[in-house]
Amino acid sequence: MAIKLPSLAHPSRFLRWVYLSSSCIADISEIPGIAKLKDSSEFDQNLNLLRTKLAPDNLIRVLDRTNDLNSAVRIFKWASRQKSFHHTSNTYVRIILKLGMAGNVLEMRNFCENLVKDRCPGAEEALVALVHTFVGHCRIEEAITVLVNMNLGGYKPPIEVFNVLLGALVEGENRDFQQALFVYKEMVKACVLPTVDTLNYLLQTLFGTNRIDLALDQFRRMNNKGCNPNSQTFGILVKGLVGNGRVDEAATVLEQMLKLKSKPDLSFYTCAIPLFCRENKIEEAVKLFKMMKDSNFVPESFIYEVLVQWFCNNLQLDSAVGLINEMIESGMSLKHNVIVNMINCFCELGKINEAIAFLEDIRLHEPAPFNALLEVCCNAGEILAANVLLETMSERNIADCQSWNILIRWFCENEEIKKAYILLARMIRAFLILDHATYSALVIGNCRLGKYEEAMELFHQICARCWVLDFSSYSELVGGLCDVKHSQDSIEVFHYMSMKRCSLHSLSFYKLIKCVCESGHVNKAIKLWQLAYFCGISCCIATHTTILRELSKSRRADDLLVFLSQMLTVGSSLDVEAYCVLIDSMSKQNKVRECVLFFNMMINKGLIPDLGRLFDQLSFIANHSQLSMISSAIDRISNGDILNSAMYGLLITGLLKEGREHDARQLLDSMLEKGWVPDATTHNLLIGSDVREGRSQAMLLDNSASVDFVSNILAEGLGDT
Repeated sequence: MAIKLPSLAHPSRFLRWVYLSSSCIADISEIPGIAKLKDSSEFDQNLNLLRTKLAPDNLIRVLDRTNDLNSAVRIFKWASRQKSFHHTSNTYVRIILKLGMAGNVLEMRNFCENLVKDRCPGAEEALVALVHTFVGHCRIEEAITVLVNMNLGGYKPPIEVFNVLLGALVEGENRDFQQALFVYKEMVKACVLPTVDTLNYLLQTLFGTNRIDLALDQFRRMNNKGCNPNSQTFGILVKGLVGNGRVDEAATVLEQMLKLKSKPDLSFYTCAIPLFCRENKIEEAVKLFKMMKDSNFVPESFIYEVLVQWFCNNLQLDSAVGLINEMIESGMSLKHNVIVNMINCFCELGKINEAIAFLEDIRLHEPAPFNALLEVCCNAGEILAANVLLETMSERNIADCQSWNILIRWFCENEEIKKAYILLARMIRAFLILDHATYSALVIGNCRLGKYEEAMELFHQICARCWVLDFSSYSELVGGLCDVKHSQDSIEVFHYMSMKRCSLHSLSFYKLIKCVCESGHVNKAIKLWQLAYFCGISCCIATHTTILRELSKSRRADDLLVFLSQMLTVGSSLDVEAYCVLIDSMSKQNKVRECVLFFNMMINKGLIPDLGRLFDQLSFIANHSQLSMISSAIDRISNGDILNSAMYGLLITGLLKEGREHDARQLLDSMLEKGWVPDATTHNLLIGSDVREGRSQAMLLDNSASVDFVSNILAEGLGDT
């Protein structure tokens, strides 16, 4: 970062300080009587030399030649104790620089204090030069230390010193709001009035630390501090407000700038126009663009490109064309992305002929924009126009391999592979080399017609060239092979593409797993699943369920649970079908604890199986007297309209057998509210006595009976059993 040095009353004196500050790193020329000493007694020999020739210039040379920092400090302090010697600003500068560059801020501070205390001639200039030197070497803490000592010593640093420090803190990599605020406070203490540059740095600091409202407050008070906002000020505000999503306020600031008749510089326009375009504030962007041209600034091409892109994206074709004409008249070259934006805009408005004419007018000889137009024509079903355009491109030698591939792909996807092969023959005659996109198109064309042998032959040619299929062709080939039960071919394609780290559509991968599982190779399916995870292929829940179901059929409970743990490890989720497979498998192997666990997980996730499966699962848990372990799940399913009369009876009976009378009573109340009557077995278990059967039966049949009354009868019946 370039540092602006202050303009002083005595520039020659200031330059002398800059020279002294920077020369401490440079090699020092020989002086009479002082040689480079390399032995271990360097310190003593230096002292002996200085005893006879102690003078500020000689001391400076010795300090510069002393690499050991401690030795340099000792020499400096020794010189301080000599009665006939007085340090100068130059000698202080040397030792302060040595300590500061070494990061020894504490000891450096002491020498700064001594320099200020001794009131050496030229001390103020020396301190100013030190600040600039430390900032130039990114020693911000050291520079601030010097500044503080200037203030404490009664010196009044010029505003440029504060500005250079603030600039380093704001524009540097390690922005520090507290340090910037500290420097600003030191300026206030020194009664130094800020300039607009000072306040701009402050605004940058506030925006950079997301203190937006505080920054706006400082902006409003600039006039009170005798500073008028300049173009940089407004640039900081606009950029900061837009960057924090406060676009409307940025527009207001822009209006304020226009009212003040502020004349922005070029940097403001190049910053603000793209920002307003990005935030869909096109009126402000266009207004600035006109102001820019009225101010005799020549907009760079990227400003035109940003505006053209916005107009094209918003289908304002006439405005975009006007800007394109300006660019051509100014001699600017039109980049491909600009032309493609124009083509897309023409075509979205249904003006394909105008798009072709536009390409004719700008006399392009690059294939990219024409290819974009070919794509648009094909996507719009304008295949005749696409054919004519390709012919024109071919005649002018503009068409490249991609140009032909676009039409070949369209014919293949629309099951017109014969026409695709006709184009392919012409492409070969034009000495164009087929690429992976050509083969991908032909593969997808053969798949659409069910010609999987031809598709596999093309695939083998792709493998021989170490190419890969594109995503769509790959997915269609694997899915199609699985549809016709060619599992070995589909596995071969999957393995090759996986080694190339290619992704596959989740539906095609599901078909692959399903095909392999149906052929009885569940272990192979699991390995394919692991390979898919390695390639970053997303798996639908049905894929996992298919493997779980196949493992369940083979009664391999341990393998089932191992695969489940792998699924959960990679963040896969289960659907109701997967839970049912797990519960069914565990129940067949009489693993009650696992059944209860999976049932609770399923219900807690809001997944409810069909009534038949739910009844079977509840029956298994009830038969093993474990209904109390799923009490929270029972509460969930009993609150809605999920349970039928048979399930209520099953649960009430099971809970009573497990001694959960209170839970059974609540379920009975819920059942009666729905107008259902317990079956005879449940009824007899509830009543527990033939003597009370008639009275209880009547009460149970009375659907209008209160819940409390029913509960009391149930309690009385349970008491008699």
